[in-house]
Amino acid sequence: MQPGRFSSLNSRVRQLKTRADAVFTLTDLSMAKNASSPAIELYWDVGSTNTYFAFKLLQPIVRRWGAKLVLHPFNIGHVFRENSYVLMNEPPAKLANRKRDLMRWAEKYQLPFNVPAVFPIKTSRVLRGSIAMREWGLEHAFVEAALDAYWERGDHTIAQYEGLRPIVQKLGVDPAVFETAAESDAVRQALVESTNQGLERGVFGVPSIFVGDELYWGKDRMDFIEDELRRLADTGRKDAVTTS
Repeated sequence: MQPGRFSSLNSRVRQLKTRADAVFTLTDLSMAKNASSPAIELYWDVGSTNTYFAFKLLQPIVRRWGAKLVLHPFNIGHVFRENSYVLMNEPPAKLANRKRDLMRWAEKYQLPFNVPAVFPIKTSRVLRGSIAMREWGLEHAFVEAALDAYWERGDHTIAQYEGLRPIVQKLGVDPAVFETAAESDAVRQALVESTNQGLERGVFGVPSIFVGDELYWGKDRMDFIEDELRRLADTGRKDAVTTS
């Protein structure tokens, strides 16, 4: 990772951490350190506004609990089409309110979110690209860069490989090799399986977040997620005392 590439993001993350740490007690910290590393699973799609927020807001939680963030690409556009749902067909008043509400979230958490001029976009190349980037251990960095490009800078060109090339190059991967991998039958099938697995687990939209068997939908479930992590840590601590 190049020095200073995510300096502005790091600054915002520190601000989020300061806010959240104010309500994170020493007891919580002790339980987190003594628990085995929990997994937080995120079903995501780059075309989802709330995926952007959830990805950002999960970062301090992951750090505090020493958790592992597991990413599952989920083709929400395919699911929408299968269910004959068209987001932009919702009442204009509701769409206008949604936009204002998103800006409230951005203001609250000091994130440079902007509603892009081109929306929605085709997201399958980004989704497949994230799977391909696992080969280089760069899945998380790629997903974050794609989310930032679209939801902060309004770069709708990420829907095409031409728009993804600068992201991939900055991460040190040959764009031609990346594109070949993302277009491979294996990666295509992996996206189908990831989406189907989500459906089988009860995912109906993104972001959907799992802690164990508990499913949390939306960007506004962070308190519940942290409560579950705390419960699991407390249970693990009690079990350790019982068996010692």
